[in-house]
Amino acid sequence: MNRTTVTSLAWVAAACAGVGFAAWYPTEARVMGQLPAHSTQSLARAPVSLPEGLPSEHTLALVTFNRDQRSQADSWIEGLNLKNDASISWVRIPVLGEPNSPDAKSEAENRLLGRYTADTERAKMLPMFIDKVAFAKATGLNSTARAYAVVLNRQGEVLARVEGPYDPDKAMVLRETLAAAAK
Repeated sequence: MNRTTVTSLAWVAAACAGVGFAAWYPTEARVMGQLPAHSTQSLARAPVSLPEGLPSEHTLALVTFNRDQRSQADSWIEGLNLKNDASISWVRIPVLGEPNSPDAKSEAENRLLGRYTADTERAKMLPMFIDKVAFAKATGLNSTARAYAVVLNRQGEVLARVEGPYDPDKAMVLRETLAAAAK
C-alpha cells in the first residue's frame, strides 16, 4: 500500500472510532439513573403515573426498601423541615417488592395506612410494588441496604442522590440541585 492509502485508512478508522465513542458515551441519565415508569396510587388513593405524575418538575423523593429505613427517611423530613417548607416538593417512595398475591399487596398497603394516618402524609406516600433490585439498578442507587434522598424531574431523570440518614452536607447538595433546577 502506498502512503496516501494508509493515511486515508487511518483517518477513516479514527472517524469511525469517534462516531463509535459518541454513540457509546454515557449520558447524564445513564450515569445518574432513571426512575422506572410505573403506575401506582398514593395512600390517599389518588392514581399516579410515575415519573410524569410527580408533584413538580423537580421533586425530592425519599426512597426506602424496608421498614428499618423509615427512620432514615424521617431524618430527612425533619432535617430539611419538609413538613413546614413549601419550597421543596417531596414524596416518599417505599419500594415494597412484587407481592406474591393480591392479599400480600393489600396487607402491605394496610400496614402503611395504619402507620400514616394523616391525609397530608398519605398524599405524599407513593408505594411502588416493583422488584427492589431492578428499581435500585435503574435508578442508579448503590443497593437496597439504605434509604436514599433523590432529586427527580418529571422525565424520571435522577438529578442528585444521597444515601443514608440526614446530613447537612448532603442536604446542601440536594438544595443546590433543587435551586439550580428551578432556574
